[in-house]
Amino acid sequence: MTRVTVIIPTFNEEKVISECLASLAKQTRKELEVIVVDDGSIDNSKIKIQNAKLQFKNQNFQLLIQKHKGPGEARNFGAEHAKGEILVFVDADMTFEPDFVEKLVEPIVQGKINGTFSKEEFVANPKNLWSVCWGLNERWEEGRRHPKNYPDKQKVFRAILKSEFLKVKGFTPIGYTDDWTLSDKLGYEAVSASGAKFYHKNPETLQEVIKQAMWIGKRKYKLGKLGTVVALVRSSLPVSFVAGLVKSILFFNPSFIIFKLAYDFGVFSGALRSLLGGSSAR
Repeated sequence: MTRVTVIIPTFNEEKVISECLASLAKQTRKELEVIVVDDGSIDNSKIKIQNAKLQFKNQNFQLLIQKHKGPGEARNFGAEHAKGEILVFVDADMTFEPDFVEKLVEPIVQGKINGTFSKEEFVANPKNLWSVCWGLNERWEEGRRHPKNYPDKQKVFRAILKSEFLKVKGFTPIGYTDDWTLSDKLGYEAVSASGAKFYHKNPETLQEVIKQAMWIGKRKYKLGKLGTVVALVRSSLPVSFVAGLVKSILFFNPSFIIFKLAYDFGVFSGALRSLLGGSSAR
């Protein structure tokens, strides 16, 4: 049977990592290896991960530790130690249906394609106020982590042949969009795997909104520094207030203006740090 390695980068994920690992321990896919790469956490993430290790009785489980370099570097580090022929990349704030991995890798195992993703990505906290606002801001379909009429191909791989991954030396660690770089280097996109259902949390506190938005703001823009300056203008307080007010009316959601101010504050802070030469790591 084709062996599969699941790689999870973590950075201060003590609130969610246990649930993620418990979900992976129940997977129907056999010959499953799980590698967690802790990216310099300063909370209790490593303790939570070690405690969860006991759930993986018949599976190979590893905890790797590196200095804080960002998720791209963490995924590459995990891939270097992976024994599986297929690599699966997930996040610490995800949970999964028991047959998720099995359905995700099935087209690859059958030799039809080299890499897959899943369109069946649902919001894990759909009733949380700030989670709802996050989805509205992203223009996603209600209850899902993508827009309606999502295409059958996209740039972010959830699963890929390890040989293909290594051929292009994995992800290029550029920050928020480093998971797109694999597709750019390979020259093709991931294909949708039917039935691979999973759940992904949106930020559910204003602090989490700001933190996530700050990472988004630090991304590399198409126009380089000019793009960063444009992002600073768009996320400035006057523009943010007007946009938030208008959208709160359009969405019939008074709380959206508060969300928008918090979100744009994070983007502004991240973009400013990027412009001043700060690290792109989360």
